Amino acid sequence: MSVDTETRPQRKHAAPDQSLMRKTGDWARRAPLLPALVFMIVVTQLPFVVTLITSFMDWNAYYPDERGFAGIDNFRRVLTDANTRHAIWVTILLTAGVVLISLLLGLGIALLLDRKFRGRGAVRTMMITPFLVVPVAAALLWKHALYNPTYGLFNGVLKWIFGENAPQPDWISNQPLWSIIFALVWQWTPFMMLILLAGLQSRPLDVIEAAGIDGANQWEIFRYMTLPHLRQYLELSALLGSIYVVQNFDAVFTITSGGLGTSNLPYTIYQTFYTAHDYGRASAAGVIVVIGTIAIATFALRSVSTLFREETGR
Repeated sequence: MSVDTETRPQRKHAAPDQSLMRKTGDWARRAPLLPALVFMIVVTQLPFVVTLITSFMDWNAYYPDERGFAGIDNFRRVLTDANTRHAIWVTILLTAGVVLISLLLGLGIALLLDRKFRGRGAVRTMMITPFLVVPVAAALLWKHALYNPTYGLFNGVLKWIFGENAPQPDWISNQPLWSIIFALVWQWTPFMMLILLAGLQSRPLDVIEAAGIDGANQWEIFRYMTLPHLRQYLELSALLGSIYVVQNFDAVFTITSGGLGTSNLPYTIYQTFYTAHDYGRASAAGVIVVIGTIAIATFALRSVSTLFREETGR
């Protein structure tokens, strides 16, 4: 009897001790992440809070004595201003053009690289290279090395093919928006290709081989099996590409400096902030861009979670 009475209290204290040790272990594992979390909050969230507060203020550096609370006037001015509406339209055209063309090219290249051939690893590495180039350097490359009407590669090829009397167009002046789109397509096609190539390599090969044995040709396999399997990868590529391209500033600033009707929302915000010094209106436009980006990112995260669930369920 004395042994039982001595052991029972020990069992009562065992569970709380284990729970305390588990909590201590969890805290010890998470504690090293706290500096990174604090750093991310300071770097990302605090500036956004300041921008959000500024967006409701009438704050122009040219009129420092008139600073005060403006309510939603800045947002109304952003959405009703003709230049801003044109910038929103240019942003939509630029994003849609880059994403759609990059998706089609990325899908074609992914289908080619999914086949087995000699040197496939080296070719894949080289195809990724444009995505690794610094955006400003890529824009300078296209502006001077390719588009320049005097010594650019495109006009040089025209001379080489058609002789000295070949047309020498000024690509940027004649097609300013397309000049930016092609430069961004060159840079973002490898990104699309990587995601779609990962989707191709996750296909059930036994089902595809069975379809080939049953008499299905390559087009039927692609249309009825490969393309439905890649649907979510295509959606993910389009959404992630849209998130990045809608914020593009480097190509517009470097190639056209926002001229010739190519000023998108990020460049308009830059002009409003640094040229007009209208901090309130620039902050309001920035908040609108962030809200749109968050909306796109929400769909992207849903696509990613759906892909993870499907991969886990296999």
